Amino acid sequence: DDDIGLIGDIWKCTPERIRDYARIPKNRKIDVIFGGPPCQAFSTAGNRKGFGDARGDVFIRYLDIIDELKPTYAVIENVRGLQTTEAVLEDTRGQAVKGGVLHYAMERLSKSGYKVSFELYNAANFGAAQKRERFVIIAKLGDKKVPYLTPTHSEHGDFGLPRWRTLGDVISDIQDKEMQFVEIPKSRREWFKKIPEGGNWRSLTEEEQREAMGKKFFMGGGKTGFYRRLSFKQPSPTLVTVPTMPATDLIHPTELRPLSIEEYARIQGFPDSWKFRGKIMEKYKQIGNAVPIKLGEAIGKTVLNDMKGINDN
Repeated sequence: DDDIGLIGDIWKCTPERIRDYARIPKNRKIDVIFGGPPCQAFSTAGNRKGFGDARGDVFIRYLDIIDELKPTYAVIENVRGLQTTEAVLEDTRGQAVKGGVLHYAMERLSKSGYKVSFELYNAANFGAAQKRERFVIIAKLGDKKVPYLTPTHSEHGDFGLPRWRTLGDVISDIQDKEMQFVEIPKSRREWFKKIPEGGNWRSLTEEEQREAMGKKFFMGGGKTGFYRRLSFKQPSPTLVTVPTMPATDLIHPTELRPLSIEEYARIQGFPDSWKFRGKIMEKYKQIGNAVPIKLGEAIGKTVLNDMKGINDN
């Protein structure tokens, strides 16, 4: 599309290039910048040498860009683990600190002149048919914070809000359409035939559980994603980039297949007219990594209301 300026690599994003691609003259203020940079360099096991070691991290590069462009609002969206991702800070004498990356981001934004509000949000509370938790930081230039997002739905219909939207709400009407999907690995197909809608490996007999799970039978933790069939009556769990990964199975409630590309897109809230390009696994990855549209909309509305001086809370 000629209307979209696509620079590509964040390392090639100089303030000048961004302004050029976005057609924003040098003397004009930038209202808002959105980004969801991963913080891989920190979360790599064994990488505990601190920020000197993480210069190649796109998360830090994004903070640099915010500082260089000084938009009125800056939004950073990340996985829930950002709250606990460790990092060695200047004053921690070489010790990795839990939540160090978040602490560093807050310090950097504060030095750049921003007031910051942050929270872990469940997309289901904003109308997505998906229980997906995302960490959202909204920074505002000046001395006033942006309010928290206002939920539109609640799990049990509390606060006079409608209940969470379910998988059935968003995919029921496309069940007779042709779908694109990958196959369940052969070694696991037979087990899925025995698992009812909304069930998982625990739906099998104990003998079957031991056989189906192998060594994982003795692992700790809930293991709820193993041999998991979704339920039409519940929101989807978090969409992952591969719907047949053993620990995070996303298998259709009643059919012997994982969720399709079309169902993934509906769960994330993309319009049916959107076309995804590439091989099938690339499509799963693109859609699975996206922010649910309804959560993005809630962030956008909150920023717009703040711009207009409307305070929701």
